[in-house]
Amino acid sequence: MPQREVSALTPIEAQIRHSELAAQITAADEAYYGQDAPVMDDAAYDALRQEVLAIEAAFAHLKSPTSPTQKVGAGAGSHFAKIVHAVPMLSLDNAFARDDVAEFAARMGRFLGINEEGTIPLTAEPKIDGLSASLRYERGVLVHAATRGDGFEGEDVTANMRTLPDVPHILPAGAPDVLEVRGEVYMDKSDFAALNAAQQNEGKKLFANPRNAAAGALRQKDARITATRPLKFFAYAWAEVSTMPADTQMGMVAYFKQCGFTTNPLMQLCNSVDEVQAYYEHIAHIRSQLPYDIDGVVLKVNVLALQQQLGFVARAPRWAIAYKFSAEQAFTRVEAIEIQVGRTGVLTPVARLEPVNVGGVIVANATLHNEAEIARKDIRVGDTVVVQRAGDVIPQVVEVVLADRPAHAVPYIFPDVCPMCGAQALREGADVARRCTNEATCPAQMVGRLIHFVSRLAFDIEGLGERTLESFYEKGLIRTPADIFTLQARNAENFTKIDNMPGWGAQSLANLWASIDARRSIALNRLIFALGIRHVGEVTAKDLAAHCYTIEAFLTLMQDENALEQLTSINGVGETVAQALVQFFAHEGNMHQVQALLQHVQVQPFAAVGAAANGPFAGKTLVFTGSLETLTRDAAKAKAEQLGAKIASSVSKKTDFVILGAGAGSKKLEAERLGVAILTEAAFLERAQG
Repeated sequence: MPQREVSALTPIEAQIRHSELAAQITAADEAYYGQDAPVMDDAAYDALRQEVLAIEAAFAHLKSPTSPTQKVGAGAGSHFAKIVHAVPMLSLDNAFARDDVAEFAARMGRFLGINEEGTIPLTAEPKIDGLSASLRYERGVLVHAATRGDGFEGEDVTANMRTLPDVPHILPAGAPDVLEVRGEVYMDKSDFAALNAAQQNEGKKLFANPRNAAAGALRQKDARITATRPLKFFAYAWAEVSTMPADTQMGMVAYFKQCGFTTNPLMQLCNSVDEVQAYYEHIAHIRSQLPYDIDGVVLKVNVLALQQQLGFVARAPRWAIAYKFSAEQAFTRVEAIEIQVGRTGVLTPVARLEPVNVGGVIVANATLHNEAEIARKDIRVGDTVVVQRAGDVIPQVVEVVLADRPAHAVPYIFPDVCPMCGAQALREGADVARRCTNEATCPAQMVGRLIHFVSRLAFDIEGLGERTLESFYEKGLIRTPADIFTLQARNAENFTKIDNMPGWGAQSLANLWASIDARRSIALNRLIFALGIRHVGEVTAKDLAAHCYTIEAFLTLMQDENALEQLTSINGVGETVAQALVQFFAHEGNMHQVQALLQHVQVQPFAAVGAAANGPFAGKTLVFTGSLETLTRDAAKAKAEQLGAKIASSVSKKTDFVILGAGAGSKKLEAERLGVAILTEAAFLERAQG
């Protein structure tokens, strides 16, 4: 459920809350996908996403490519070589109630022009809580295996996957020339318990849960260690296939079983929402008896031709959904409220809790979001609160138990100065977030920006973790991004003396230098994201890089006197993002840091990922108008996007094609006035089919 009533939000409050949620979700994605160390469980994560969706439903302008609802996963780690997925590994949208499933079915029916329930059969199967992997076979031989990564690029874990008994090295005769099988790597509950018992006997760190243990085992540098871990693999999906062995989801999974893969015997076909609900309730009932962890049920359209028609949205297929289980809750006491300062200066309150076991996980901290959230829930030190299970670090406070409030509890007074540097912390206008005004020298902001700079989706420099960067910052060794790339030279000249610091020996230093040197060449989109510009996330960075292509063109645009107007003409870049970009590059100190960085790194031109980069509408902006006859409007847009197009809602000088349906009006006239190319529906389909 949303943390605040969306109807009570002003547009500015909605934008601020949306940004806060986006930051929390991005951090959770990085921890879950990139570090195998989740900071919240699925229920808490889903609650954040539901709040984002509710806000976007009420404030449509906030739904942009930067939104966490439009992306999935986190970047591939640097332990392994990278593999670009031939077909992106996307996530799934979520359902939490029967009505959500009914709307999912109805939405597909509207898209396809099918109104009668039961004519779109759905497969249903348990949603395994593991690590997604993709296996590529060529001429029947396993050639490589990769993790999900950020959905577009994953880690090469071929040697490790070969150690799993559920993964055949060679497929039976007659297999397609190219077959990419996808599924979930997991660890049984009993095997997990045995592994943790062994870890405890050896005095080693215990794993938080089976998924964490499975992910850690799969991502071992030494495949011999992976071979000693009891990992398993369920096959349930596919990517690139040269010749389809079946025309249904059930048929494809049956084929995987024929090839020697393990598939889930609980998978079944449902012909109505009622049947889906009955299946869901059955799986929920036997959940605790299953040998592996699950967090819901996955529903997919069974007929592959319908899947093809339905296509995809930004981060998920239209033809599948995850029907999730409810969150687990517990009671505990607030022992203290502390303030953390992020890289953008936002002061975030955190509740220190009396440790409590919530669904098998010990939690001791909870984010309180902001000043307004504390006031709205009236959270006080000493209060008993309901917390929702949220993994290793930060759970969610649901509500205060007022009946148990102690007499000495007083309202919390939010600080108006930064606890890190003492500068004023102000709220701008109706902004619910209070920010430290000392952007230039606040140590928390400076360290936060450095941590962001080396994160997986940015420069991805292994060896420069949060504690290391904090230590290097305190000692004056790294204060700006450019300092990272001069660190080795300064250390060699005995200016930094890292060799004498605890924990740093010859091998650890050699590893650090190698990690830094590996990032002296960086893709343009990663560099833009790494700069930590407010409101510029991973997707917006890619949009900017795709528009500018080179670092030279990007910097020229940023310093143009008409930059604001040009930026807002780029698909995916709204006025808020454009203003943040202009303000960032207008700051002399920021430009100086960027120029200093460019003395040490080479920025590669942007390269689009995926087969659609060479499609007939690749890179083109299309506008649809009028009533289409062959396809629904949504289906036509989906087809265009699959072919590399960007879809706009209005005609401008940036539009490449306007697709006309029956009854086209003002958009046709505007296209004619601007000289934009016009295609009939038939002409569009002819081009689309090549």
